Parts: sequence; C-alpha cells; structure tokens
Amino acid sequence: MNLSRRKFIKKAGITVAAMPFAPLLINMSSGIADDKPLDIHLFSKHLQFLDIKEAAEVAAELGFNGLDLTVRPKGHVLTEDVLTDLPKAIKDIKSIGSSCKMITTAITDINNSYDLDIIKTAAQQDVHYYRMNWYKYHEALTMEESIAIYQEQIKNLGEINKQHNIIGCYQNHAGTKVGASYWEINQILDSVDLDYFGVQYDIRHAMVDGGLSWENGLKLLNDKIQTIVLKDYKWAKVNGKYKVINVPIGEGMVDFNKYFKLLKSYELNPPTSLHLEYSLGGAEKGRSDIKVDKKVVFDAMKSDLKMIQKLWKEA
Repeated sequence: MNLSRRKFIKKAGITVAAMPFAPLLINMSSGIADDKPLDIHLFSKHLQFLDIKEAAEVAAELGFNGLDLTVRPKGHVLTEDVLTDLPKAIKDIKSIGSSCKMITTAITDINNSYDLDIIKTAAQQDVHYYRMNWYKYHEALTMEESIAIYQEQIKNLGEINKQHNIIGCYQNHAGTKVGASYWEINQILDSVDLDYFGVQYDIRHAMVDGGLSWENGLKLLNDKIQTIVLKDYKWAKVNGKYKVINVPIGEGMVDFNKYFKLLKSYELNPPTSLHLEYSLGGAEKGRSDIKVDKKVVFDAMKSDLKMIQKLWKEA
C-alpha cells in the first residue's frame, strides 16, 4: 500500500519515532486492527494535587497508557522551568513504567523563546505531540485578517516541529476564540505541513459548537486529526438560563457510538486524552488543594476510562 507517512502513523496507531521501518501493524482490509483499543492518556491537570511521579503512578494503576502532561503556567511543569524540569518529569514518569507522548502547553509563536524551549526539550525527551494555546481574534482586524496571521504562525511552528520531529496540535474549542468552528480550524491549518501539525479533535466542543453539524466537521477535519480529547456534556437550565454542564462519560449528549463508528470508518485510532471537567472538588480545574477525598477523583477517572473502553469496543 502506498500510504503517506501521516496516514500510516494514524492507521497503525504507532508513533513518529517508530518510523519509517516499523512493521505493518494494520489490518489491510479495514485500515486498523479490529480489536485495537484506544491509546488513552490521563490529562495531568486533574492530578495537580499530586507530584508528577505520584500522578504517573496513579494513572498507571488505574489502567491509563500514560499522562498527557501539563507544561504551561500553573501546570505540572512551568513554562519557564522547562529546560530543567521537563526532562526530570519525563524520567519520573518512565521510571514507573508509564509514558508521556502527549503534553499540553501554552505555545503560540516561534518568536517566544519559551515556546521554542518547550518544543526542543519535549522532542529530545521523545514526546510525540504537543497541544498549543488558542488564538484570539484581533479586535482591530477583520476575522479573515486574524486567520491569515495565525495561518503564518502555525506554518512557522510546523517548520520548527519538522526540524525536531514532533507534532503540534490545535484543539477545537467551543466559544469565541479561533477554532470554535471546524471551518476556522481548517483555514488556520491550510498552509502547514500536516505531517507536523494537525488537530486535537474534541468531540465535546465539536457538539456544543456544531450542534447537528458535528459530523460534517469530522468529515472535513478527519485527515488532519493527530490526537483526540474525550469528555461529555449536557445542556441544563440553571437559574433560568440554559448552559453547558460537564458530566461523566456516557451520561451526557455526546453520541459516542456514532462518533467512534465514524472514527473507525475513517481508519483513525489516535492517541487520546481523557479530560474530567465535571465537579470533582477542584481537581476538574487543576487545583493543587482539592475539597474531596482523593479516592473520589480516582474512582471517577477509572469509571470514565472503563466506559470509554466499553463504548469503543461496542462501536
């Protein structure tokens, strides 16, 4: 089969570091192994009441494949300390037999020296993906002019990523920042090398923002997806007004059966980050001091993980 490097990686569910001489791990008839589970990583934001090694131990004990490590202001690794603290963090994670192929950052621009430090250091530590920050529309410019500026910034990031063999991701996120709409995501990625920059696709935000059109968004962006985020939500009336309420996986409005079937139809099995944004005593917000027993948080993580595995297998 004449697969592009990017397509092969996503179909086989393997990493860039394993290329180009990795064995063919895919089922040629269906694109991905029929029973291959999702590669699920726990967003370390929800364990920031623990140090990194403790967080990695908990994630491993609960059954996660690794940590999606926060490397940003108020994260497990602070931006300004990345040169010294990120290598130590990765060493701590690997020392207990876990992994860190994904990090979440506040990267925006190659002209920021901290952003370059994160990219270079992460790549040196065999991190394969980073999620960047979201862009805001410039009030003094048209939306099209803002998009053009960010296209160039992402193109430049992609070129740096290529130099260091790492993949950047932009997350679709409901709201008013750039990337709430799948068309915005498609535009800002228009000029970047998609082998080194793509989408961190978030089905919760896609459904909140896209309503019934989320399937069109997935169809448009599927060949640009590098990683995904899983979480659930519902609309509820609070003090007379409808708002989005985050809930455990399977208890909300995300149609995981249809979503997972579509991912499989597109032959996608990307690295996955589990987010728990519903009330967990402050753990959902990344607080270092939580108001519930740790077991409450751990039980919620384990429950969501089991539900994801069940829903993926059934789809």
